[in-house]
This record gives sequence, structure tokens and C-alpha cells, in this order.
Amino acid sequence: MFNDIGPLELVTLVVLAVLVFGPDKLPKVIQDVMRTIRKIREFSESAKHDIRQELGPEFKDFEFEDLNPKTFIRKHLDNDDLGLKEIRNGFDLKKEMAEVTDAVHSRDSDPSPAAGRVDMVKKPEADDRPPFDADAT
Repeated sequence: MFNDIGPLELVTLVVLAVLVFGPDKLPKVIQDVMRTIRKIREFSESAKHDIRQELGPEFKDFEFEDLNPKTFIRKHLDNDDLGLKEIRNGFDLKKEMAEVTDAVHSRDSDPSPAAGRVDMVKKPEADDRPPFDADAT
């Protein structure tokens, strides 16, 4: 329940509780807090049991933790009914990027139409100047 509280924070809480409630009332306050937490847990468990009972036998494997989207997705993707692992293993991003890079570099080095490619960009010649629009500047 208190997994993220460090020892220094715990000591600080105990000292603060002793200062606020006093050493004579502190045991009663702790008992009251524990009793309240226990009642909340019992209420939560009875509510879960009632919901499972109302859902019927087709939802006997239903877990409330599955309502968390991350848990739900992780549970259903690990099942791998869709063959996602096969698709994921068959796709190598580095290999695909290397192929694209090689294709781009080979087009730059071999712009001949005989290579089966068509250059869509006209390369500027030495005396060609780009158009100048005085109103745009």
C-alpha cells in the first residue's frame, strides 16, 4: 500500500502524528484508521463479488484489474491470436531503412532513365537562376 514511501518520510509521518495527536491518543487514532481501512476493503470486496455475481458465468474470468487500459492491452496482446509476434519478427526496421537509403543513394548516383526510374526534379544548370519575386521579400 505504501510502496513509494521512504524511511525518512515514514519517520517524518510518525513524528508529525505524535505531535498532532499526542502520545496518549495516538494508539486510538491508529486503531480507528485501521478499522476504517478494513471496512473500506470489505466494502470493496463485497461490491466486486456482487458485480461478478450479476455478470453471470460467462464473465467468471473477469478481473477488475483488466479495466486498466495498459493491463487490458498487455493481456490481450500476449495472447497472440492475431499473429502479431510473427509480423513483428518479420519486420526489420533497420533493414527497411537501409534499403530505402540505398535506393535513394543509387538514384542520385545513376539518374539515367535506362535504370527504370524517372527523375521528377529538374536539376538546375549552372546558368539557371531561381525565380525572384520582389513582392514576396
